[in-house]
Amino acid sequence: MKSLLLKRLNQLSLALLYCGAAIVVVQAFWITYGVGVRYLLDSPDGMVTEATALLLVPVAFLGVSYALLNDAYPKVGLVRDRLPPSIQSWVDKLNVSVMLMVGGFFFAAATKAMLKSMDSGAASEILLWPRFYFWIPVVISLLAFCLSALFLLFAGREAQPSQRNVADNEDTQ
Repeated sequence: MKSLLLKRLNQLSLALLYCGAAIVVVQAFWITYGVGVRYLLDSPDGMVTEATALLLVPVAFLGVSYALLNDAYPKVGLVRDRLPPSIQSWVDKLNVSVMLMVGGFFFAAATKAMLKSMDSGAASEILLWPRFYFWIPVVISLLAFCLSALFLLFAGREAQPSQRNVADNEDTQ
């Protein structure tokens, strides 16, 4: 059950990551078009600026669960690495707990923003795209992040190969 849940969370986070990558590729082409139209044809396109600005928030959050599951967040381990392994695991759980609380706050704020924009019918100024379209991927990404953090908090992270070797060496001595 634990490995199946981890597999599904990895699949979801990878799908979100690929969606973010696709958005970045679309933005790159769209920005290139916008620059060309602005400077070569002397006809700025306001849609390019607004669309790329609106897509920045979803892109920023689409990879957070992938980074969490793959332990890709930057860490400062100066003090933690000097602690005994049993205390290191508690420090790691505290770290994941703080990340879960921050992610939960952002999830609640994004959900509220999505629901309010759905109720108000707010749309972007130039494109007239409903704003809740841009909040949906953010909410899904943050939900995946919170589920991943909950999984890591309660099920733990499998030991990395380098950590296994260190633990095996300590047991043999």
